[in-house]
Amino acid sequence: MKYFLIAGEASGDLHGSELIKSLCEQDPQADCSFLGGDLMAAATGLAPIVHYRDMAYMGLTQVVRHLPSILGFMRTAKQHITQWRPDAVVLIDYPSFNLKVAKHAHSLGIPVFYFISPKVWVWKEWRVKDIKRWVDEMLCILPFEPAFYSKHNYEATYVGNPTMTEIKHAITTLPDREAFCHEHGLDPKRHIIALAPGSRVKEISENLPPMLAAASRHKDCQVALAAAPNIDAALYSSLLGNAPVTIVNQATWPLLRSARVALVTSGTVTLETAILGTPQVACYRMNGKKWLYQFMHRLLKGKYVTLPNIINNEATIPELLVHNCTTENIDSQLTALLSDGPERQAQLDGYARMESMLGEQNCCIEAAQRIINRLNR
Repeated sequence: MKYFLIAGEASGDLHGSELIKSLCEQDPQADCSFLGGDLMAAATGLAPIVHYRDMAYMGLTQVVRHLPSILGFMRTAKQHITQWRPDAVVLIDYPSFNLKVAKHAHSLGIPVFYFISPKVWVWKEWRVKDIKRWVDEMLCILPFEPAFYSKHNYEATYVGNPTMTEIKHAITTLPDREAFCHEHGLDPKRHIIALAPGSRVKEISENLPPMLAAASRHKDCQVALAAAPNIDAALYSSLLGNAPVTIVNQATWPLLRSARVALVTSGTVTLETAILGTPQVACYRMNGKKWLYQFMHRLLKGKYVTLPNIINNEATIPELLVHNCTTENIDSQLTALLSDGPERQAQLDGYARMESMLGEQNCCIEAAQRIINRLNR
């Protein structure tokens, strides 16, 4: 079978690489091509048709400015599908791009599988109509998503959560806290406050300063920053100044696991931190204007924006968003979590409930099985 996969960002590249491995294990004749990144390249031994880093545009202004490039990548993906004629197209999140590709593949009679649903239950619910029209099977990674689709008369399947699978597997090989500290010049006898301010320049520029200001108030702790692999070190230097911060490269999970508390930018890292068992404060400042917060609050559906809270349907971790993401507010939550108090225990209890709902099935193995089984009908 020939499989064409599309991942438009780093997390999709990671999950896509694991799915490719599972497809190849279960289908020894599998021939995979992809639009993605270095991890998918390592899994296939091939270069991506387009690398996701060339498509990493954030916000309406950047998208409009780079629209000719984006349209060019779209043409490339469609032309590859038309010429190569895969047996299946597998889309990984990235809906603005991928749903257009789904329409094209569907028009050619090629089965379309969506692995990792777009967050249509948060906003742009109208996309469900396109999904029903062009996607043959939706493979969900959040346990409540099939019920959401069922309300729209569309059958979707929960296959498990890739982050859960990947971290539980990685934990068996991660260094223990003492080894991690020695490797990175940290004192194993002192608490670590981890900073994970995101993977895009604007995210980091907006969120790192208040995170750093709050963490720096705790002189008895040491502060370590999880550096994103695609970010120039000069950006971190300009934002950190002379602050005593240890920069950790390519070891985000060991850092988060070794930290006493993590200050993280809202996104997949909130789920990773929860599975790693570290109390956290979710921050997302960006513009910082109250009117923007009120506008987004009306636009988005649901009470929460972070994955641990959405999965549990409760405030498991604090969400400090837009104008609420201030040094004072971050420090208030951070201080409470550093001690062995009720706030810390409540988060850990919430993590346990979340893991129970996510389950233990290997998501990529199950997703690969469903794809192959459907193609062999």
